[in-house]
Amino acid sequence: MAAIASDGTRYEVVGADGPAVVLVHGLGLNRHMWRWQTEALAARHRLVLYDLFGHGESPAPPEQPSLSLFSGQLRGLLDDLGLDKVAVAGFSLGGMIARRFAMDHGDRLWALAILHSPYKREPAAHEAIQRRVEQARRDGPQATVDAALERWLTQDFRNGHPEVAALIRDWVLANDRTVYPTIYQVLVDGVEELIVPDPAIACPTLVMTGDEDYGNSPAMTRAIAAEIPGATAVVLPGLRHLAMIEAPERFNGELLSFLEGACCRVGETAGG
Repeated sequence: MAAIASDGTRYEVVGADGPAVVLVHGLGLNRHMWRWQTEALAARHRLVLYDLFGHGESPAPPEQPSLSLFSGQLRGLLDDLGLDKVAVAGFSLGGMIARRFAMDHGDRLWALAILHSPYKREPAAHEAIQRRVEQARRDGPQATVDAALERWLTQDFRNGHPEVAALIRDWVLANDRTVYPTIYQVLVDGVEELIVPDPAIACPTLVMTGDEDYGNSPAMTRAIAAEIPGATAVVLPGLRHLAMIEAPERFNGELLSFLEGACCRVGETAGG
């Protein structure tokens, strides 16, 4: 059952009494996007799932959305839960928030996973995503969701699992049309503050994407990893943006293997 943090954040804590792992969802989605990961991760970890401000059951952002706002939301949730050290795994916008959190509160991390998340974009890509923000501002989430599903899932998966594509579509369409584009803009503008992280990210780090995730490409993944000492870059073949939904066994295997190795490296500090 979901609980409510002091700032209104809706969250759940599930799983074993093991090292704590927080999962941060992406733009337009909610904590339920991790349903394909929950059982596997909760078998070994104390798993924290929550809705970002402006998503799911959490309230609208209390101020202009920014990576720092979302980093502070995560810090507040950890404080409410009495969790001193966690691993944070963030997807897409969540991966940007995870990097901001690592710079703001690196002492709270025992591991970091940056999943299908962007790096500095070429001008044409920047212009394309900015156009999508303007579409969403003008016409709401429905203006961009169908094209997004094509970028997020392979055609074979969409054809074979129309109910999953419909569920994801419903999640996106549930977003407030006035709030959604303001958070979408963070996805556009926030990348610049994450390049060459300062202070440096010092915890064990995994950076992962799919080889068909063209907006969060293998080149971007390798560039992010190159700026984090000791980071590991992984590219999943034949997968697009929502690899964790399309191929959960492969995705979960990589993430769990990384977390197990990070636990071994940090030892006793990987607790709550």
